[in-house]
Amino acid sequence: MTNKTNKSFLKRIKITGTGKIMKRPPGQNHFNAKDSGSKGQRKHGSVLAPGELSRKVKMLIMQ
Repeated sequence: MTNKTNKSFLKRIKITGTGKIMKRPPGQNHFNAKDSGSKGQRKHGSVLAPGELSRKVKMLIMQ
């Protein structure tokens, strides 16, 4: 019996063509009206995930 990929976690990340892991910045979904414009812009787009998260992601995906 093989392990299943964690689908809920897989929806929160993006794997690039070269295998890098991209993630959304924290705090992007809620209470954005009170943020300044520059803080709001920092929340847009995706950022490269840190190395420790990348290792955990690869373990969860390769199951």
